[in-house]
Amino acid sequence: MSANVAVVRFPGTNCEFDVAEAVTALGGEPTIVFHDEVSLGSADSVVIAGGFAHGDYLRPGAIARFSPIMEAVSRFALEGGAVIGICNGFQVLCESHLLPGALQKNAGLRFKCGTARLRVESNRSALTEQCDVGDELDIPINHFEGNYTCSEETLAELRDNDRIVLRYVENPNGSVDDIAGICNEGRNVVGLMPHPERACNPLLGSNDGVPLMRSLLESALASA
Repeated sequence: MSANVAVVRFPGTNCEFDVAEAVTALGGEPTIVFHDEVSLGSADSVVIAGGFAHGDYLRPGAIARFSPIMEAVSRFALEGGAVIGICNGFQVLCESHLLPGALQKNAGLRFKCGTARLRVESNRSALTEQCDVGDELDIPINHFEGNYTCSEETLAELRDNDRIVLRYVENPNGSVDDIAGICNEGRNVVGLMPHPERACNPLLGSNDGVPLMRSLLESALASA
């Protein structure tokens, strides 16, 4: 049995086919779902891919949260389905209140494009269950507004409940507490700024995204 992964596309999304290719290479079945649809079909999991949803003219993800498909994504998440937001997808999940906090402009107001080393802080999430705590992964980043911020109370909650799943070894954007990825209380919704789908082929520079994407597929099958 293979996992059916719905890959959500907004106007301005530009990483949906990267995600689809990675999912296919690992044995999953991707389906591109446009933002004006109201159903996720037979999806076992959801990925909100990176890009610039609706042009990011207000705040990244602030307009996308009102797209019809997000009602279906929210229901899916509340029912325990695995939902992953990558880069702009992370921003959308925060704006949709499926994850706490917000993403702001990078420290130094510089666009960041390169490879970041991440450390797995928790393997109790839909994105990291195939990893070991302490694993270090080289994953591409490509963002201008990837600086994660939250209140002191939220940060304490994330720390105390093991909801910081990934940290930067060397913080590229100023994110509080070196946060690269977090999960919700149910551990089925995860957002991260780096792009694991771009690190699933050694010919492209890194295979370190494979355990993350494989975790998603395994989580999808477990909840199907």
